Amino acid sequence: MARNSTRPTSRDVARAAGVSQAAVSLVFGDKWRGRVSETTAERVRAAAGRLGYRPNLAARNLRLGRTRTVLLVVPALTTEFFGGVYTGAARVAAEHGFGLVLYPSPEGVGPARDPFPSARAALDGVIASSMAAEALTALRGDELPLVMLDSDPQGSPGATTVNLDIAAGMRAVAGHLLGLGHRRFLHLAADVPSWTFEVRARELAAHLGGIPGAELRTARAPLSIEGAVAAARTALTAPGPRPTALVCDDDLLAAGACKAARRLGLRVPEDLSVTGVDDLGLASALEPELTTVRLDAELFGERGMHALLAVLEGRPPAVGDIPVELVVRGSTAPPGAAGNEGDTPLERR
Repeated sequence: MARNSTRPTSRDVARAAGVSQAAVSLVFGDKWRGRVSETTAERVRAAAGRLGYRPNLAARNLRLGRTRTVLLVVPALTTEFFGGVYTGAARVAAEHGFGLVLYPSPEGVGPARDPFPSARAALDGVIASSMAAEALTALRGDELPLVMLDSDPQGSPGATTVNLDIAAGMRAVAGHLLGLGHRRFLHLAADVPSWTFEVRARELAAHLGGIPGAELRTARAPLSIEGAVAAARTALTAPGPRPTALVCDDDLLAAGACKAARRLGLRVPEDLSVTGVDDLGLASALEPELTTVRLDAELFGERGMHALLAVLEGRPPAVGDIPVELVVRGSTAPPGAAGNEGDTPLERR
């Protein structure tokens, strides 16, 4: 067989890059940091690219006792947010020679059933997004590395946590609405036992609690448009002065709230300002477009995968929450006719 028809080996790469075969193994085993320089690692990758070299992952994994497979567990595939988390995590995984398996928990926030005969035998690690900690017992085992997304850093069972700065997002929402002149608030809270939603409720209450004349009521709703319609309608038709601003935990809830308001003859934002969280495609599809907190789902997934790689390599993961951004659109405005004390939706119809 001609030389140029054979598959290039790590020895060929080492010769082309002017390094040892051990250095090539370190680079493609993703264990070069602290052992070879960044310049050397780049030279090895460049030589491999020119030669068309691909490491034999199966053989290497047998030697290392690793599968190079990671499981990403999400509550459900009901919104594009978790698709973004997967996209970001899968991109980083592929860059490091890992496969990523997406597993939506059939029970939402838990418990997640083990999709493998033995997760510890089939996986190198787990990234769990927006899950209740107790939901992951069946997946993790005692030794499987776990990174938690959207999880209490003080009480997480994982090796580390990666979080969005949800607290800052809720403070930004409250500050925006207060600045417009709103003082009567309704929090349409997701009826989901999750740390991230607890943070939203706590931060909103804390921020409004120090404002003279500010009132906050809470209504809980299933995380769906239909559930939000029912919960918002009930809350908006309750006795007493009607809220002028409705703060929703999620864009889906905000969409349901806008729908309920229209059915009651209320105008958004003239009679009722509405805000969400996520900045899904739905936010700009609504009319008026939704003021919401933008969460970078892909960056969230990337950071989660980087954190798991750090855990697997024995390195400290990056620290610090991922910044969020308040996007102001047409669904919020200063309180208008809805500011009249004692005015209720049914009285106005």
